[in-house]
Amino acid sequence: MIEITNLKKTFGQKIAVDISNLIINDNDILGLVGNNGAGKSTLFRLLLGLHKPDSQQTTFTEKKDASIHMQFGSGNDLWECSPWNSELWKNYTCAYLDEGFLIDFLTPEEYFDFIGKCNDKTIDIVLGNKDLSDLFSAFMNNEILGQKKLIRDFSAGNKQKIGIIGSILGWPKILILDEPFNFLDPSSQNILKKILKLYHEETMSTILISSHNLQHTIEISNRVVLLENGRVIKDLKNDHGSAELELEKYFKV
Repeated sequence: MIEITNLKKTFGQKIAVDISNLIINDNDILGLVGNNGAGKSTLFRLLLGLHKPDSQQTTFTEKKDASIHMQFGSGNDLWECSPWNSELWKNYTCAYLDEGFLIDFLTPEEYFDFIGKCNDKTIDIVLGNKDLSDLFSAFMNNEILGQKKLIRDFSAGNKQKIGIIGSILGWPKILILDEPFNFLDPSSQNILKKILKLYHEETMSTILISSHNLQHTIEISNRVVLLENGRVIKDLKNDHGSAELELEKYFKV
């Protein structure tokens, strides 16, 4: 479970994130939506310790029964478990936010090998599942492996694929992806939705995704959280696409 309490971040006079309370349950696929500047990317960076909250307080703890429990907030009672004091959360969390996460002077093979070693995993763990293996092969579309190219020389779409694949190689219990459908062609977008659904079914992981594409978000998420000016204004259950009408009203689609 991820619990966010009184989490705030400002840049100058602009409030980027101001969340009083948000609980993300184990095994949720949560879609984070909002217009530009709503705070989606900033929230993810706060969760990953890439931004420091104004309160200088974010905490990560793990329950003894091995289920994941994280707390993020500003309360003094949470101080002892801040991510700057403990890095246990890194053992079960992987993310891809943008191409800054890539090591672009490596080939994809070298990058995947590096990611695997960092997580004591190999690509065989992912490809050992035939259904996932077939989807990954279709996703890469013979354009990534065996190309004898550095990552920096790939197209934006293929860089996106490399980053997403790398994030899944860690076989995380918590997977965070910022705008994963960006730069992908329609076929690759559809394959990615299948990959995420199947990965969730196989691992019962918690997946957090931000996206400007409402249809993709509705199709894969069981919850949709709508941000506006850094605040949660709607937290919608999404049983069989039930959040679609509320989102269409908000965005006036």
